[in-house]
Amino acid sequence: MAKQYETTMINEGGRNGFVYDPEKSTKYVIKAPGTDKTGKSTNPEQLFAAGYSSCFNSALELVLSQDQIKAETTVKATVSLYNDGPADFYIGVELVGHIEGLSPEDTKRYLEKAHEVCPYSKATRGNIDVKIDVM
Repeated sequence: MAKQYETTMINEGGRNGFVYDPEKSTKYVIKAPGTDKTGKSTNPEQLFAAGYSSCFNSALELVLSQDQIKAETTVKATVSLYNDGPADFYIGVELVGHIEGLSPEDTKRYLEKAHEVCPYSKATRGNIDVKIDVM
């Protein structure tokens, strides 16, 4: 296996702190969901949704290209934070995709194919609930 990329982010302060890369060229203020009144922060769920939607859309483009299909694609990832009691938190994800010019049935088929190859999907498979749907 050949490593393609590696990155590091450092957190200080948990959900009420910040994250940054070792060179400090990227820095995000982190606040727990619903606690930032300024709109100038993000939270771990937003960051996960951003990463998953981007990665999944790239996987979707890959599976389309394997069938020589060139189309505009959109993927929306909705990440939900759940609580089943004290210190029992988990997340769930809903991925909703659109492929310009394809029927909902064909779109769903390609979304399922993308779910098989997306690194985020592989990493979460069997660990969290992930729903796939058509926009």
